[in-house]
Amino acid sequence: MTDDARARLAAAGVPDPAGDAARLRREAPDGATFAAWIDRRAAREPVSQIIGRRAFWAHDFIVTRDVLDPRPDTETLVEAALAEPFDRVLDLGTGSGCILLSLLHERPAATGLGTDVSKAALAVARRNAAATGVGARAGFRRADWFAGVEGPFDLIVSNPPYIAEGEMAELEPEVREWEPQGALTPGGDGLDAYRAIAAGAGAHLAEGGHLMVEIGPTQADVVSALFAEAGFAGITVVCDINGRNRVVRAEKSRRS
Repeated sequence: MTDDARARLAAAGVPDPAGDAARLRREAPDGATFAAWIDRRAAREPVSQIIGRRAFWAHDFIVTRDVLDPRPDTETLVEAALAEPFDRVLDLGTGSGCILLSLLHERPAATGLGTDVSKAALAVARRNAAATGVGARAGFRRADWFAGVEGPFDLIVSNPPYIAEGEMAELEPEVREWEPQGALTPGGDGLDAYRAIAAGAGAHLAEGGHLMVEIGPTQADVVSALFAEAGFAGITVVCDINGRNRVVRAEKSRRS
């Protein structure tokens, strides 16, 4: 059965037909479910959405079509944030909540707020907060970036939509057709989210607080420039495990 499934996934253009067929076989409770799951994967539905979860940092996070699939590259942002002290963190565009909840898991005394414009995404984040055991320290609010959000925070993090409109057609079907478009691209040049974050972060950060955002590999210079123009200091770029630019980090200067 697995050999036939592997062949079907390969014919559908799935990048790792053997690995996906084996994973779905392990996860499926019975043969009928496995067959149905192969149908879904052949339609290029992501494995994480089929089985309903994705491993990220220290937990398996609930995943639906309403949130981005947590990716290993985003763990670079979590690692960079954990290099700094913080007691209160704001996660803009929280999606599944994987960034915020991973940070709170590692800092038992910290509290945080996750915002998103999607009610459906916030529902998933709340489920993940309960499942990871940090729900008492995590709040969630429907908001367009900083609208209605009061600081100050020691840390602001975000994995915002950053794919340019013209690049969407180049994405794999698993991303382009199955993940929420609003979490992938803001349209245009892909930089509108960074402009909004740069404009509002200073008023919501404590002195000496840090701002960290995930970026596309070619966006380090322009995002760094946006943060510099907004008055942030100590701007650095952090690379992911593959050596690609992945996080821009900045600091709100302390008053002299």
